[in-house]
Amino acid sequence: MTLYAFIGTYTQTGSDGIYVCRVDPITGVFTQISSAKTPNPTFLALHPNGRFLYAANELDADAASVTAYAINPSTAALTELNQQPTHASAPCHVRVDATSRWLIAANYGDGDLCVYPIRDDGMIGELTDRVKQTGASPHGHSVTMDAANRFAFACDLGLDRVFVYRLDLERGALVPHGEAKLAEGAGPRHFAFHPSGQFAYVINELNNTMTAFAYDAEHGALRELQTLSTLPTGYIEKSYCADVHVHPSGKFLYGSNRGHHSIVVFAIDEATGTLSLVGHQPTGGDWPRNFALHPSANWLYVANQNSDNIVQFEVNMVSGALEPTGYEISLPKPVCIQFLETQ
Repeated sequence: MTLYAFIGTYTQTGSDGIYVCRVDPITGVFTQISSAKTPNPTFLALHPNGRFLYAANELDADAASVTAYAINPSTAALTELNQQPTHASAPCHVRVDATSRWLIAANYGDGDLCVYPIRDDGMIGELTDRVKQTGASPHGHSVTMDAANRFAFACDLGLDRVFVYRLDLERGALVPHGEAKLAEGAGPRHFAFHPSGQFAYVINELNNTMTAFAYDAEHGALRELQTLSTLPTGYIEKSYCADVHVHPSGKFLYGSNRGHHSIVVFAIDEATGTLSLVGHQPTGGDWPRNFALHPSANWLYVANQNSDNIVQFEVNMVSGALEPTGYEISLPKPVCIQFLETQ
């Protein structure tokens, strides 16, 4: 197997856009091998077949788009296939459903969700559905599918809700199904399921908390279990949460703090889904946004947006704690990391 990393960046300061790196199988070190020019590809999503990559181009409404790429099977180099407009400002997240038929984009600026068909050749078809939330200040931030691919969970930072939709696979439509309310001013941003499918976790950007939910897969319903701070006791400086990931073992949960510049580590009670604090690991950079676990789950990589670096950490498989390996790579304004294993 060969492992590649695709890295999305902000491009206002001269970045190419998406960087492609080969990942050493022994050390996990990144070697940059190519890039693809595109404006502000701030979130990336892989097609399940590994042949295509999709990017959210986070721009104003008149230029905002989603872009499709073909991935060279030998080199992982990217070739642009096409773009489709979002007709909404600041698309910041994209997700491919498990059937590979539909691409869903979340638009921060206008708070709406867009659904597009994915053609057999990987190209993005014309919009089939657009859902806009009503409220004082909707800001869509992410979309996550459940394991059964029945329900989509959309975090809206401005409305303090996780909206639940049933995905109509025939029409490419999001059918309103329910919602989970967060505390006023919480700002839910990203969402992650536990490998068991029984629990889910939401990281809240504005009040710097992590919320654990029990998940009823049959009914597509979330029930809040607990909410904990992502910051150390007594920390009073400004900070904003960003990303969340569950370790594949199901034992640990990680979240990024921008301002405190750390990864918070929680242990997960696998029977109840509840969390207990393990600690905080400085990220070795400024403004940690997205981060990603290596497919082996032995390493975690943090994209530090404002210090232009990605830093590698070793995962302690007993405690979940992170230990710097001493390795980092310099890339301009990194904000998203996606791994692809190929034969």
